[in-house]
Order: sequence, then C-alpha cells, then structure tokens
Amino acid sequence: MLRFTILGSGSSGNCAYLETDDTRLLIDAGFSAKQIELRLASIGRSVRDVQAIFLTHEHGDHVCGLPVLAKRHNIPVYCNRLTAEYLYAQMPGFRGWRLFESGATIEMGDLKINSFSVPHDAYDPVGFMFYHALGNIGFLTDLGYATKLVIERVRAARALVLEANHDLRLLQEDTKRPWAVKQRILSRHGHLSNDAAAEVAAEVVTEGMEDLYLGHLSADCNSPLHARTTVSRKLEERGRPFVRLHDTAPNKPCETLVWE
Repeated sequence: MLRFTILGSGSSGNCAYLETDDTRLLIDAGFSAKQIELRLASIGRSVRDVQAIFLTHEHGDHVCGLPVLAKRHNIPVYCNRLTAEYLYAQMPGFRGWRLFESGATIEMGDLKINSFSVPHDAYDPVGFMFYHALGNIGFLTDLGYATKLVIERVRAARALVLEANHDLRLLQEDTKRPWAVKQRILSRHGHLSNDAAAEVAAEVVTEGMEDLYLGHLSADCNSPLHARTTVSRKLEERGRPFVRLHDTAPNKPCETLVWE
C-alpha cells in the first residue's frame, strides 16, 4: 500500500505526506506546526507517526514549521549539509539531523529516496524521487528550469509533483512585485512558469505516468485554471492526454492518492 497527500502547496507554504506499509514521512514543513498537525488529522493521520521530514531547501515556505514540529515530536530531519547549516541557528540543541549529499539515495523501510540537484536560488536545493514497488513518486518544485538531470530523474515516476508557479502575463502585469523580484522569479534560478511546466510535462510524461500534480502556484500571478489549461493543452499537442492533472492549493490538502 502507498498513500500520498499534498497537505498544501503554494507560494505561502508547502508540505506533503507519504505513507507506505513501513514508512511515514513528510516532504517539507512549510506551514506552522499546528497547521501541519491539523491537516494530518484531517486525513486521519497523526504527526506522532511521522518517522522523518525530508527537505527540498531552506526557504520559509518549505521550512517555517520545522523548528517547532521536529523538536516537539523528535522527528529526524533529512537534508543536505548546506541546508542544515542555514537552519542550525533556528533549531539550537536539535540532534535529529540526518545529512545526505545531493545525489545520494537513502533507504528507509520499503522506500528508496533519491535526491537530485535543481537550479533555484537556495543554498543547495534538491528534488526527490521516491521509489516503491507499487510505483515511483517524483517531487519537483522550486526550480528555474529543468536540466537534463532533472528530466532523467523524474521520467520514471508514476506520479509527479511539478511546479507551475506563475502565468507570464499575470506576473508581468502584477503591481505588487518590484521589477527586481520579477526578474528573480523569471531567472534560471527562479520558478517555472505555466508554459515552462507544460514543456517539462511534455518531456517527462510517458504512458507509465498516471498522475501529475501542479504545485507551488502563486496566489497573485496564477490560478489552477491558468495552470491546468496551459499544461493540458501542451500534453494534448504532444499526444499525452492520458495523464490525470490535479490542482493543489495552499489552504487545504488534496485528495489522497492510494496505490494497492
């Protein structure tokens, strides 16, 4: 059995829950500890059963709940050295660090977890592939563009979480963000636009991929409809309409994906 739930995803916070027969873990902790606890409870799960937290990088929308959550429940935190070094000051006395090198594969119960580097403006950001006998789950958010390495790593996924951060027109017309911030978002170490996400999807979706989650949407410069329309159009053009597209939201969990 494998169960996967995106507890929330967007520019304001990101966290997902993965459960197998042997393993229960979180990917990122970008909401308050209380929110993560409540969202786990809403799907019938308890944070007390979580065996590990895997971090993609150190930005606040991925780690803001980590200091309280990990220390309160004594949950080991898996990340690379540069990510941990940034977080040490926020978690004095915490002894649950489990450091890996980017590119390493970690075995945990019936899972193999492979990390891989992604281009983003963080210290050492990574994506993940979670390998399981029932199928693999790719986790790919916060990247400015998809390298050949990224494409290779996630092509074997049965389900993939893919960033679709912004609509280009909405970002360009946005009056809240200064031009310097827009340049950062649009850079090769920023975030994937809907169009860029569509190109990545067209590259990685094969007949073996069943579910594609569009994640990390900007609340101001995107919408589920914009993201889904852009990606589905590209998949239709490339003859890959068979994959199921799922919206994500920052304020509530997605429907749980279950494989048996």
